[in-house]
Amino acid sequence: MKRYEIFVTAKEGIFDPAGETSKNALLNLGYEGISQVRIGKFIELDVEDTVSDAEVSEMCEKLLANPVIEDYEIKA
Repeated sequence: MKRYEIFVTAKEGIFDPAGETSKNALLNLGYEGISQVRIGKFIELDVEDTVSDAEVSEMCEKLLANPVIEDYEIKA
């Protein structure tokens, strides 16, 4: 059994409404020096040993991330 950790975030330049709301809330709470907050997804994927890295990448491209507006990073 293999475990993959997949981190999905909005691409640079894509508006992140959850991140912007969190940034404003932190500033309103008195925290200073915050220039950007980005909120994304963390996915743990457990697969059989027969599943390849390329297949996991394909899963991200087809379902787990939206490659038009999101970047993803896979850690095995």
